[in-house]
Amino acid sequence: MIYTDVLIVGGGMVGLSTAYQLLEHNITSNIIVIDKEAKLGLHSSGRNSGVLHSGLYYKPDSLKASVCVDGQQRLRKWIEEQGLPLNPCGKVIVPQRYELDSKLDLLAKRGTSNGAKVEILDEHQLHEIIPFARSASGRALWTPSTVVVKPLLVIKRLMELLQQRGVRIMNTAILAEHWQLDPNKSILKLHNNERIMYKHLFNCAGANADTVAHLFGVGLDYRLLPFKGLYWQIKSTSPFQLKTNLYPVPDLNVPFLGVHFTPSADRESVVSIGPTAIPALGRENYNGMKSIELFNSIQNFGILSQQYIFDRGGFRKYVHEQLNLSILYFMLRSAKLLIPNLSAKDIEPSDKVGIRAQLFNNKTQRIEEDFICLEGEKSTHVLNAISPAFTASFALADLILKKSTFSKNISS
Repeated sequence: MIYTDVLIVGGGMVGLSTAYQLLEHNITSNIIVIDKEAKLGLHSSGRNSGVLHSGLYYKPDSLKASVCVDGQQRLRKWIEEQGLPLNPCGKVIVPQRYELDSKLDLLAKRGTSNGAKVEILDEHQLHEIIPFARSASGRALWTPSTVVVKPLLVIKRLMELLQQRGVRIMNTAILAEHWQLDPNKSILKLHNNERIMYKHLFNCAGANADTVAHLFGVGLDYRLLPFKGLYWQIKSTSPFQLKTNLYPVPDLNVPFLGVHFTPSADRESVVSIGPTAIPALGRENYNGMKSIELFNSIQNFGILSQQYIFDRGGFRKYVHEQLNLSILYFMLRSAKLLIPNLSAKDIEPSDKVGIRAQLFNNKTQRIEEDFICLEGEKSTHVLNAISPAFTASFALADLILKKSTFSKNISS
């Protein structure tokens, strides 16, 4: 039997940041982080775009807004202190249609309310930053605080620091078909019959967080639905080598930001174009679905079909657009709204692919927009840890600890 104060399920950025903040706040150093893969960063955190967002998109009264700016500043400072690659390139947002121009003012207002630095640019100022960019209205929004990092290097370094401070990282299968859980006894039995007794469990399992939560009888009305993000990239021979992020005005009715251009953290690699947000058959369906996910995929298809049939929030139109973006012609057409002179000879497929799991609420029959953190028996469950979770990770971890009964009991 292994004994620990805190067991964290999931070794992605949220799980590691939770462990880090437990140490930083001197709550406990007796921590185990358990991840089902042989190494960390194989899923959402490691496949992240690397963009540390400035806080423009989120409603001022949301949890996302409350942690994004502070979290970004703290993570950026930490990355700089660790000497990891960071590209302080900023972000430009342009309206791809004239009628979207007013959304720039809305985003600027949100950003200012959330503590972000924002500036409205005229066409001349836009072209000083990106000479070949197009704004349908002649205006653009500039956020100089947006930076790009290398997620895998961040995860690797954070893991190393945690291990140096005594945190144990265990790599072993933990999905429901491989482990047994007795919440009342606070014992986790692994597939190899090893047992871990804990005082409190933090569920930071990303795309599988709902599966873990349901074992505790928590969040039974929620289900995570996977969406696949495919990318293209600008060829190294193309003249369109962007030095900053170029984004369209997003549709604020859906939780995705549209096809955009992202330079690399090392400032030398190719510029990414994307991602798509295609409903995926499988939570880890990067190149093909595992047979074990077949039943879940059928359920996901049923939920998504229901959204499609009733067209909630314009879901049908959005699905059509996203499915088309996996085809070069449609991806290029969307990209040309931002860079009109871009052509097929300038871009090529990328091997970069990710899965983003959005939380579906069975009661409201809608996809949740904000972070959700629920308490269970000696456990805290982080659901819907989507963007900007990586950006906000340190501040989000503080929020998780503040909400947990474990840290409250310790502080009292």
